[in-house]
Formats: sequence, structure tokens, C-alpha cells
Amino acid sequence: MIHVAELPLGGVQVWVEDTPDRWSVQHRMARELRLAGWHTEASADRLLVLGWSADCLHHRARMLASALRGRLADFDQTAVMAVMIANPLKDRDLSIDEIVLEVEEQLSRSLRWPDRLADLDGLERTATVESLRLRLAQIAGLEAKVARRCAEHLSLATQVALTLAGGEVPTRIRESGRDVGLSERVVAASVPNNSPAPVPAEPAPAPVEPELSYAESTR
Repeated sequence: MIHVAELPLGGVQVWVEDTPDRWSVQHRMARELRLAGWHTEASADRLLVLGWSADCLHHRARMLASALRGRLADFDQTAVMAVMIANPLKDRDLSIDEIVLEVEEQLSRSLRWPDRLADLDGLERTATVESLRLRLAQIAGLEAKVARRCAEHLSLATQVALTLAGGEVPTRIRESGRDVGLSERVVAASVPNNSPAPVPAEPAPAPVEPELSYAESTR
């Protein structure tokens, strides 16, 4: 169990009940808190969260921007992962809804940002220092872009899972208008096709020009 208590001069202290993996849990908490932009210090048995850190907020902005340029820009990887997750689930005779839900959950965990943004959902983040307020506003804009991009990835994963499972793709996904390029080919290549391969038609013979007599050719 995780406990939180306020500090006398501001900030909070966080600690975990004495468990075998307490150090590991505390380390992960410190990392996520710093990624969210807070300055943290570790004492012997607890974390002290002492307010915003300009360096940590700068790092968060860089991480969000990097995610938009990197993993969240790679829709083909999402399509491939969805295929790899959905195919074994089909062999277990799960329902379409179960396959789709499992694909979405695993993709969401692999993207990481859906969970990270959900942890801060509804939290009012303000600052009295102007530079920190500007940085927080920048981060809010980046987080909105990341949230939209994550939703697009999960929609694509749903489309792949439904296609493989033989379900109907929801209208909101069919009409999204996103050109996923290679991702669509990945989906098409992953769906069994039992129709006979078309036989290529023989090329039509080239027309034969009539031979001209010597008199006609010299006109």
C-alpha cells in the first residue's frame, strides 16, 4: 500500500509499506514523478515531492515531442504488433470482443503514454512562476497531441483485430480517413484468402502490318 502525507513547508511525502520489493516500487515512483515534472528527493524510506522542477518539466516536453516523432509516428509497427497479438488469440477460440479488448490492452501498455496521461487526468497543474506556467502550457498542448495520436493507434489496432477475427469494423474507424499505407497491406496480407489465384491472361498478338508492293512503297 502507498501512503501520502503533506510536508510542513509544502510538498508531500510518499512511502510504501515494508515489502520485499519496496525499493523497486519506490524507484519506479520516483522515475514517473520526475517524468511528470516534479522535483523529488529520496530519504531512507520515502520520497519527498517538493514541487515543480524546471529541468524535469523540460525533460517531459522533450519526451512528449520525441514520442510524437518516434513510436507514435510509426503506425506500421502498431499494425504488425496487432497482428502478432491477435493471431494466437484466434487459435484459442476467443470471442471477437475478447480478442479486440486484449489487443487494445496490450497495445496501450506498449505505447505507455495512455497510462501515463491517465495517471494525471483531472489533476490541476499550476505554478506561480511565469516560466513554469509557460512550460506547463506547452506540456498541456503536447499531451493533447499525444493523447490524440494514441487514440489513432488504438483505433488502428482495433481495425486489425476485427479484420483478423472476422468482425465488422466500426463506422467511426472506417470513416477516419487516415492513410495508413503499409499498415493496410499488413492487414490484407494477414487475412486468409481462399479464393483461387487469378490466371494471367495471355498477351494479345501484335497486329501484323500488311506487306506493300515495291510500287506502293516507293510512292
